[in-house]
Amino acid sequence: MNLLLLAIAPIVIIILYIYLKDTLDKEPIKLLLINFILGAFVSVLITLVLGYFLDKTFPVTNAQNIYQIFIKAFVVVGFTEEFSKYVILKLYAQPHKEFDEPYDGIMYAVMVSMGFAMLENILYVFKYGFQTGITRAFTAVPAHATFAILMGYFMGKAKFSNNRAYYNLLGLFIATVFHGAYDFFLFINYIPGISVGAFLSLFLGFFLANKAIKIHQTHKSLVE
Repeated sequence: MNLLLLAIAPIVIIILYIYLKDTLDKEPIKLLLINFILGAFVSVLITLVLGYFLDKTFPVTNAQNIYQIFIKAFVVVGFTEEFSKYVILKLYAQPHKEFDEPYDGIMYAVMVSMGFAMLENILYVFKYGFQTGITRAFTAVPAHATFAILMGYFMGKAKFSNNRAYYNLLGLFIATVFHGAYDFFLFINYIPGISVGAFLSLFLGFFLANKAIKIHQTHKSLVE
């Protein structure tokens, strides 16, 4: 029970933080829960299937090959996970009538991402224990939220723009880049101190995500 609470606690805290930041028009709890559930199961399923094929296509045969690690971080992991969340946002959340202001892009993106992160976190914590749960509460889980906010910012902008496809894909691209950079520096564990790059990229992501939240908090719509 303690491990389960440890795995879920950071998810709940992040969701509440983003939900309370929505000062313009709160989203229906039921719809938020549906997006959360879709993130926990559908996006994870997409990740498993797509990730399997990409991993077979771009196998890492040398753990010290920078090119192979780059592909694994940005394509096999980063793109696969962010695309799985993007699909739900694009096909389910964004077309919904309740998606009626730019901030909703951030709100729904975080719900989908936290659904994904919850299932992933539970698996990791139960497999590796308490210390892993503490570490992930301050790294991997906030990272998932950060990538979601960056994607959601652009998808919220897209909903009220004449360039919807452009902003949607830009959101996917930005989330993938930050996710890939975070993992890339962690994967190069044979170079002492290189993991600092992961936290620097995550810190930059935090900064931009906070800025994105503030921008959408003050705009009901972004019609171009």
